[in-house]
Amino acid sequence: MTLRDKRIVAGLYFSKFDEEGLAKLGFTSFKEAFNALGYALEGEPRSIRNYRDEFDPLFPNPRKGWVNRPRRKYCLEWIHRFGDLSLPEFSAVVTSFFAVDSVSTDRQEVPDDAIDSEIAFARRLITGRAAELYFQSRFREMNCFSDYELEDTTLQGCGYDFRLWPPSSGDFLAVEVKGLKERRGSISMTDKEFQTAGRLRERFYLLIVKNFSDKPFHEIHQNPVFGGLGFDRNERLVRQISWRTTA
Repeated sequence: MTLRDKRIVAGLYFSKFDEEGLAKLGFTSFKEAFNALGYALEGEPRSIRNYRDEFDPLFPNPRKGWVNRPRRKYCLEWIHRFGDLSLPEFSAVVTSFFAVDSVSTDRQEVPDDAIDSEIAFARRLITGRAAELYFQSRFREMNCFSDYELEDTTLQGCGYDFRLWPPSSGDFLAVEVKGLKERRGSISMTDKEFQTAGRLRERFYLLIVKNFSDKPFHEIHQNPVFGGLGFDRNERLVRQISWRTTA
């Protein structure tokens, strides 16, 4: 499935399930959902909205959509494939677009008591990927990174998301990216990220993409562990169950 296909399917999902679909993925507004999925699927937020509007006349929702515009053939093909899916089935399809690794479960921070864990996981996954793509598409506009070459390390589990190499010989910079729904919120770093930031100091940057609920913008914090952010240690015990047999 191409990125355009995924954007079409996301538009179909929101058209069919409307507000219920938003809630299932942990979003509170279409603007937030379009921002997050638009960036995460390497498109514009309006692309998700446009596909939703194209499908709207086919479903009983309060919007009229593109009533006078015929549905495009390549869009209708996705109705035949996914149109009969239930909300849990379809939301699992959309979430699967972003489940690229097992390390990406700590992206956007949501309080444990705010929404159930399944919904929190879906929104963290989507917003985290959106923040990463936001950075990838804009890092050359940021003065501290404009001359560097980017290496994606999100799948390497090295304590940061991106490694930036200078144009000539020299040490790399490490960038960890986080995403937030609002203009302010709680940010967590894993112990590995925190320890890596402490070791690299001035070469480690925490980049926070904020305000996905309206118009995203970013803040850059160099040397965040020893800067002015003031982290508090948070320790939780996790019970893990396994099953064993002899064969």
